Amino acid sequence: MENQTMMQYFEWYLPDDGLFWQRCMAQADRIRESGIKAVWLPPAYKGSSSADVGYGVYDLYDLGEFDQKGTIRTKYGTAEEYKAAVRTLQEKGIWVMADIVMNHRVGADRTEKVRAVPVNPENRNEVIGKEREIEAWTAYDFPGRGNTYSDFKWRSRHFDGTDFDAATGDKGVFRFAGKKWNEETDHQFGNYDYLMGADVDTDDPEVREELSRWGRWYYDQIHMDGLRLDAVKHISFEFMRDWLRDFRAHAGSSLFTVAEYWSADLSALLHYLEVTDYSLSLFDVPLHYNFFNAGNAEGSYDMRYLVSGSLTELYPDNAVTFVDNHDTEGGQALQSFVREWFKPLAYAVILLRKDGLPSVFYGDYYGIPANNTPPVFNLVKMVTIRKLYAYGEQRDYFDDPEIVGWTREGDDEHPWSGLAVLMSDGGDGSKKMLIGKKFAGARFMDIMEKCIDPVIIDEEGYGLFGTAGRNVAVWVTEEAYARVRVEV
Repeated sequence: MENQTMMQYFEWYLPDDGLFWQRCMAQADRIRESGIKAVWLPPAYKGSSSADVGYGVYDLYDLGEFDQKGTIRTKYGTAEEYKAAVRTLQEKGIWVMADIVMNHRVGADRTEKVRAVPVNPENRNEVIGKEREIEAWTAYDFPGRGNTYSDFKWRSRHFDGTDFDAATGDKGVFRFAGKKWNEETDHQFGNYDYLMGADVDTDDPEVREELSRWGRWYYDQIHMDGLRLDAVKHISFEFMRDWLRDFRAHAGSSLFTVAEYWSADLSALLHYLEVTDYSLSLFDVPLHYNFFNAGNAEGSYDMRYLVSGSLTELYPDNAVTFVDNHDTEGGQALQSFVREWFKPLAYAVILLRKDGLPSVFYGDYYGIPANNTPPVFNLVKMVTIRKLYAYGEQRDYFDDPEIVGWTREGDDEHPWSGLAVLMSDGGDGSKKMLIGKKFAGARFMDIMEKCIDPVIIDEEGYGLFGTAGRNVAVWVTEEAYARVRVEV
């Protein structure tokens, strides 16, 4: 996906009106024209209610087809509308990424009596009470679907823990007797196998077989072009590697796959890539936190290190860069929304540099009406500039704690390509940067329209590029400037 752009095409607070798949179809032409090559759609299967965003999974086989949990449709629409949206996007040349959620189940149809031990939520390897019988929500009968597509029924033996005893009302983390947490998971809280709901036991042979069978069924239904894997730090690394291998073998394609391993610890991401044979990409969470910290620092962040310690810096071919997502929105578990003033700077980094595959957030592109959050200023322009002009050799100028930048020299295949980016988290400033002798005498304009006067490139290929304080300037040729203003 060289020089392509992906979009996370949803945000947490979309209305629960069942019209989202229809909106996807209606926007397909605009998505294609914007320069977005791939869209990551939300989880499409039935959750515990019609309002479920998709991560409280009840039935993976119900894509909005069966009367379950008080609804036939999902939050986004019906199964037929989902399939039609996928087909429409693909017909427009847009790759569709399906969100895969396998870690847990929520909204069981009834409880079962299970022997379990309470463990310390801060150290799940530490038992803090005697084994006892609890009443757990672990029986999934799927009365609305019956045996259509699959006759597999989830029972307590298919899970290794939960967080609620329905008999007593006790909350905590309970590990089922005779079960153990997956050994190869993240080490936060001692062992971070357990996340929420009824935790799926991927060590169980029946579970492994069923999840592989479901993956093959899902591909045959949808024929997606790629995958986004949810919460992989909580799932056996070896299981996830093997499941993906089986899925790709069935699809007959090494579908592009990006996994969410939510950790700012770069070494943890590198370990995951090693265990999974570098067969997938990961979201660059450390880079996200660089943006978050820089925005919160209000001018005291050392901009020389804005991309330091990121996955993109070390393994750009396995990095998906992003600024924010549904989990970092206000009120969510991973709330770390990048400050509004810094977002244009952050998007310039992920969209206009050569390394990593950028993922643009729906809430940044369109705004988040539920929170009165406006779209990111000039984000549409930057997506267009990436498509048209962000090519060629890159030269970095991360040599000042306040003002940093880079240039792209362009190439012969893309007319008027090449650009210079300068940003500041403090005051106004300028920097002399080399963009290439082929531009000698050319006039460059700031497409972000913060700097009015043009820059004339000297005979050696240098220009004195400026930026407004707490802003980013994106300098392109005069011809490119005129074209972008017409297109956007």
